Amino acid sequence: MKLHYLQHVPFENLGSILSWAEENGCIVTGTHFYDDENLPTQIDYDWLVVMGGPMNIYDEKNYPWLAREKSFIREAIDSGKVVIGICLGAQLIADVIGGKVTQNHNLEIGWFPVRLSREAISSTLFSFFPPQPKVFQWHEDTFSRLPKDTVYIAQNDACNNQAFIYKKKVFGFQFHLESTQETIKNLVKNCGYEMVPGTFVQTKKEVLSHPEYIKQANEWMDMFLTQLKRVEDKGVFNE
Repeated sequence: MKLHYLQHVPFENLGSILSWAEENGCIVTGTHFYDDENLPTQIDYDWLVVMGGPMNIYDEKNYPWLAREKSFIREAIDSGKVVIGICLGAQLIADVIGGKVTQNHNLEIGWFPVRLSREAISSTLFSFFPPQPKVFQWHEDTFSRLPKDTVYIAQNDACNNQAFIYKKKVFGFQFHLESTQETIKNLVKNCGYEMVPGTFVQTKKEVLSHPEYIKQANEWMDMFLTQLKRVEDKGVFNE
């Protein structure tokens, strides 16, 4: 299987997804927009992973490649690819499928639980999650509205829409299951100025003091990707 990823800044990489891909014999390629790299054709890959970043989806004046990226994501979805978006990546997906991305009521940074929906808990793809997994968050915007054929699968007190599934093969996660100790340290180093005290903003010490949360989140990501690959290999996306 060929996995292609879209990376927006040097310090938000694939994290644990890369380890899973290598362990499962995937061919991994990437487009690094901060280096102005080219995008592949749709026949060059099977899965697309869209990573996070500190920019906003509507900030095309400062990041002109955003327009090119949105078109590419749209083509990937229309081609029937498996597409996974994380944080900014999920917001970009939401935008191209006709949803709306706006500033959330709360800035959310740190380790917070989310509540999974009944659809998620009953799905093969998510049944191994506890009802309220504690996950890593770092976002100000959110996908506030999505098309009718989208299934919302998670929420919490800070943000109503934390994850979604679109047409069975497209997944958006507002939170980060892929983050490693290194990527979280780099986020704090590069975006620590965003950590303004608030109800849903933890301190740098709190954010960096939970290797056990990171380990668990990475295991959940591995299990999700493994189940997703099994479902695709069977040709069934209705579980």
